[in-house]
Amino acid sequence: MSQPSNTGAVNIGVNNSTPAGQYFNNYFIQPTLISSNQNDAVTAFFEKQTNGNKQSAAILASTVIYTAMSQGVDPMSIIQQFQALQPGELSLYLAMFLNLNRVGTSLVGVNNSPVQNKYVTRTILA
Repeated sequence: MSQPSNTGAVNIGVNNSTPAGQYFNNYFIQPTLISSNQNDAVTAFFEKQTNGNKQSAAILASTVIYTAMSQGVDPMSIIQQFQALQPGELSLYLAMFLNLNRVGTSLVGVNNSPVQNKYVTRTILA
């Protein structure tokens, strides 16, 4: 079999700076822009809530900022609403806030146990 003379070998390493999967997965998503002051304020709020755990605070802050920006809400207004909550209520409200961007079948912090028919349960156990 003869090799065509007008085509050369393809150089795969020409543009390896941006993976194709990353480019097309984020094609329609606008980049999220937030000031460093707002980021620091949100992170500081969650550092206080997590008793100084910086890694947990950074993860919570980034998810709250991402969810707020995708919903078109200012992240600082969300933090102000979280500050107005009673102690112990934050985890419930935070879980429901983070569920705004999730699919209904994969909600965070919601326990959905199916109701079982007592006759079927009795038959299985017997």
